[in-house]
Amino acid sequence: MADTDPDELERRIARTRAELAQTVDAIADRVSPKRVAERTVADVKSRAGHFVASVGDALGVTPRPVEYADDPDRLWEEERPPDLSPVLIGIGAVLVVGAAVVLWRRRRRR
Repeated sequence: MADTDPDELERRIARTRAELAQTVDAIADRVSPKRVAERTVADVKSRAGHFVASVGDALGVTPRPVEYADDPDRLWEEERPPDLSPVLIGIGAVLVVGAAVVLWRRRRRR
């Protein structure tokens, strides 16, 4: 008969209300626009960092920490950056060929 004790029931109800309030606050915090934006920004920064690191690995460039006393004019003297001109020429060629294919298909439809 301890289950029907009014004081025990009131304590259970108060505990359940407190737990429910915490759960509702946690859900409201999780779906608030500010928190969603913060998580999205953090995710984009993380993905961008991974992308930059993978591109650097693909190009054979490893970042070197810059010291405060480093001379800005001599940062690249120890390591020369890779020559990106072949990569840029390749990207340009792909864009030109792609544009030519699109134009050719449009003219062919007419």
